[in-house]
This record gives sequence, C-alpha cells and structure tokens, in this order.
Amino acid sequence: MKTFNSFCVGSLIGVALLFTTATVSVTTVRADHSDGTPGQFSKSDFKFVKEAALGGMLEVSLGQLAATKATASGVKQFGQQMVTDHGKAGDRLKQIATAHGATLPMELTTKQQKEVGRLNGLSGADFDKAYVSLMVKDHKKDLKEFEHEAKKADDSDLRTFAADTSSVVAQHYELIKNLDVQLHH
Repeated sequence: MKTFNSFCVGSLIGVALLFTTATVSVTTVRADHSDGTPGQFSKSDFKFVKEAALGGMLEVSLGQLAATKATASGVKQFGQQMVTDHGKAGDRLKQIATAHGATLPMELTTKQQKEVGRLNGLSGADFDKAYVSLMVKDHKKDLKEFEHEAKKADDSDLRTFAADTSSVVAQHYELIKNLDVQLHH
C-alpha cells in the first residue's frame, strides 16, 4: 500500500508514543480517532475511505501471516504481494485523506482482529485453504466496491484512487481464484 515498511515503522512509532503517555490520554486519543474523522469528505465517500483503509490494513496483516505461515509457495507469494500492494494503496489513501482534512482508522476492528487470530491459530494446508478462501471472498467484495466508487464517488481524487486500485484488486482476484482452484484439486 505504500512502502509498507516505512508506513509500519511510522505507525509503530506513533503507537509506541501513544502508549508512553499517560493511560488516560491514550484512552482519550484512541477513543477520539480510532474510527477516523471525515474531514471534507461526503458521508458516502468517507464510508468508502474508512472501509478501504480497514480492508487494506486487514489485507496487510493477513498477508504477513501468509508470507510466514503458508505452506504452498503460491500462497506465500500472494501474501507478500498483499503486503506490498495494499501497503502502497494505503499510503496513497492516507495522502488523499490528509489532503481532505480526514483521518483514517488506526487499528483493525474487533471483528478483523478475531479473523487474524483465527487464521493465526491454523497451520499447514488448513491455513492455506482458510486464507485463500477468505481472500477470494474479500477480493470479490472489494472489487465491486472499488468499481462502484470509481464511478460514483463525490470526490474526484477518490474516483481516481478507486479506479486505479480496482485494476490491482481485479488482478489479485484472478490470482487468488487460481490459487483456490489449485488448492482444492
């Protein structure tokens, strides 16, 4: 999504700084900004921005798991590609959000954290199949949402971002569908 490593390091440093302040401050900061703020985006555009940011963070987290836990080389490679591509897209989305006075969510939702935990508890072929199945489902949904936003976003920067990103998501969707067929045959 950006350069993933610099984004993660920056995010980790930011999180570490938050945790070094008083507990009351941390709670207040996290409560105020954990969902992000819309800035000048319309309600529908911010809904997309927020969902895209959260989805991208999940793809990166799960991609990191796949890159280390997967047994099939294709699944490992796909996981690493998710880290790279969704990292770049996340960086670009953050730049657009900042330019519009908006902030993005900074952590996965509870549901997403549970999904990461569920997959982290799997290993071998069970992990590979569960990860690939989830990626097929997520990329199908994401492709539809990005294509819709590319046509319907109120903001021109978001329309361009969604159009550019939808082509990458479409490539991911084809790759993961092929991996799914390979794993189930």
